[in-house]
Amino acid sequence: MRQQIILIQTDAPAKPSEGQACNGCGVCCAFEPCPLGQWLSRKRHGACAALQWVAADRRYRCGAVATPKLFMPWLPAAWGRRLALRWISAAKGCDSNLDIA
Repeated sequence: MRQQIILIQTDAPAKPSEGQACNGCGVCCAFEPCPLGQWLSRKRHGACAALQWVAADRRYRCGAVATPKLFMPWLPAAWGRRLALRWISAAKGCDSNLDIA
């Protein structure tokens, strides 16, 4: 089994169980980027470059959704946001089966 240390804000919510609603814990994106994150980060392993900590909300957000112009400046913001929501499977629930120790 592959082990990896990921850095997460101490105020971040605990990782939900697989299939539960995303709560912005950031674990999955800190572990490795999704397909959109791989493209934006230009890497397949490690934390996604689009992972953003929102201190006021005490949760992580996908920067491609929250600030699409920052990550996809060639697209109108509404299109970039819609594309990102589709690519990250927003509202489909937690798809991370990582064991957090």
